[in-house]
Amino acid sequence: MPRAVTGGGVPVPGETDGVPARRAGLPGPTAPDRSRRGPVAHAGGAAPDAVAAPPPRKVGMRDVARLAGVSHQTVSRVLNDLPNVSDGTRSRVLDAVRILNYRRNLAARTLVTSRSRTIGLIGFETTLAGPASMIYGIEKAAREAGYYVSIATVRSLDRHAVLDAVEQLCAQAVEGIIAIAPKNSVADALAQAPPGTPAVGVGGADDGAVPMLRVDNVRGACLATRHLLDLGHRTVHHVPGPADWPEGRDRIDGWRQTLHAAGAPVPPVAAGDWSARSGYQRGQILAADPAVTAVFCGNDHIALGVLRAFHEAGRSVPEDASIVGFDDMPESGYFLPPLTTVHQDFAELGRRSVDLLVARLDGAPAPTAPVHLTPSLVVRASAARSHA
Repeated sequence: MPRAVTGGGVPVPGETDGVPARRAGLPGPTAPDRSRRGPVAHAGGAAPDAVAAPPPRKVGMRDVARLAGVSHQTVSRVLNDLPNVSDGTRSRVLDAVRILNYRRNLAARTLVTSRSRTIGLIGFETTLAGPASMIYGIEKAAREAGYYVSIATVRSLDRHAVLDAVEQLCAQAVEGIIAIAPKNSVADALAQAPPGTPAVGVGGADDGAVPMLRVDNVRGACLATRHLLDLGHRTVHHVPGPADWPEGRDRIDGWRQTLHAAGAPVPPVAAGDWSARSGYQRGQILAADPAVTAVFCGNDHIALGVLRAFHEAGRSVPEDASIVGFDDMPESGYFLPPLTTVHQDFAELGRRSVDLLVARLDGAPAPTAPVHLTPSLVVRASAARSHA
């Protein structure tokens, strides 16, 4: 019976958490090479160096099979989520994987199958609800499709930063790349991905650089603006996002088209950013004008700032002015009052983007036109019939 080394509390080689290796389903310890000795003690009486213990052997698939009482082919089927494995067998294999802390050798798997089953995902540093929800939706859809996800986050959306992220992901042998592409620079960089590495953009411009999936922002802005006009408001003011984002431009276009079609006045707009601060600053100007009775905001963060500005100006929402946002972020229903807003189905956007990329990996041609998802209007308490 092997014994622990005294004083250090470290198990001798061949034990796993205090259990002899053979009882854990692993090979036993390798006998030490007694022909190798430490250096001779010096005259001062120093003890010779201890012989270093051999490093523990890495757990392999056959170790998992031995502990689970199945063949290594069965272990492979379970790990690859293939059919024709009973629930009991699958449970035993997964228990063995957990007990042995088995980690798959993805590099070796890629060499054997020529498939890494890994998708690269490019995101950017942001606290905005839309892009963050897109990343979550894409990652969830990829897992459900049987793919791992390797995420590269960029600090800026300039072309060089995105190209660096593309290179980083390709070095990890990803099969394809999905990128959150709110600016044209991202799509342009994706188009430079190496041949054989298909790429898909989410949320960007329809410039044809790469296949693109996006919410129909023009349609969403039309829904919001039309709702306010139908409530009897003479016109609708707009607090937009940044002018260099396709989503921002499209929401301005949808708002302006709807006012033109209704014969309503088109107020001037001043581009800002996506923040509540930007909404608050613009909201202070709008709240000071009693003729302003309806405001469509570029996103829900902007709407939050506008709501505060109107409250501080002593103008009640929705009695004195109606406010509508865009995104339907999870907190929107808890604003005071709860926010009427345009809903984007980020889970569906993630699923559709993964489906498109997987289809391309399977040889399907790239779509010739962007894929648009139709948003919907969520009516809450922040908009009401005009009394002006």
